[in-house]
Amino acid sequence: MDCNRDKVDEATLALLYLGLTRTPDGGGRAWKGFDQQTLVRLHQKGWIAAPRMREISVEFTPAGVRQAEAACRRLLQDG
Repeated sequence: MDCNRDKVDEATLALLYLGLTRTPDGGGRAWKGFDQQTLVRLHQKGWIAAPRMREISVEFTPAGVRQAEAACRRLLQDG
């Protein structure tokens, strides 16, 4: 199945946001259980720190937190 990777990235970011624990610097951390290639693309967009295979969580940048919150509101909220 062909799919729009930007939409996959946005949906993944929104789902990561649901488990986000914020850090004092404006970023945060979230458990990862998503496709590695998608996580690499989110890193390339500047929204998460470089994903490491052995880590069980990813680190958000402050810009990533803002993007994730917006994606979560746009994709997952009722109304």
